[in-house]
Amino acid sequence: MTSSPPSAGADAAITGIYAEHALGLTRLALIMVGDRESAEDVVHDAFLGLHRRFGDLRDRDKALVYLRSSVLNNARSVLRRRRLPSWFAGTYDPPVWSAESAALLGAERREVMEALHRLPRRQREALVLRYYAELSEEETAQVMGVSRGTVKSTTSRALDALGRLLGEPR
Repeated sequence: MTSSPPSAGADAAITGIYAEHALGLTRLALIMVGDRESAEDVVHDAFLGLHRRFGDLRDRDKALVYLRSSVLNNARSVLRRRRLPSWFAGTYDPPVWSAESAALLGAERREVMEALHRLPRRQREALVLRYYAELSEEETAQVMGVSRGTVKSTTSRALDALGRLLGEPR
């Protein structure tokens, strides 16, 4: 499929979306992949994809939903590549939070982030979208490509699992 280049108006719209949402999308990606460089790459790839396909969007008001979905899909790809052995790369060492990040985060918050990264991918995504990105159940369902009921049940299971990982009483 070939797409025609976006018009000047489309470029302006994408630039506006970038100015307003790039930081939040990068933070979302950071929580998913664990390191800033990969998170920035994930978001830039998502915006490149939006730029290529902007003319093909049926509803341009849903560009942000497209971007969030793309960020999640790109983050999944990064995590999947990290699990696969490669002839050309050594073993992957999980990201270590930077000294700056560690200084900013208290011990409790680091513990929550570590527990969050031990959750299954889908549960982690549901929690991050609902409570970090502050999306509604419906918006989370759109981004994840699932039903609203699936978001509710996945979020509930994720909160229970997170509580167990953190040793909180029921």
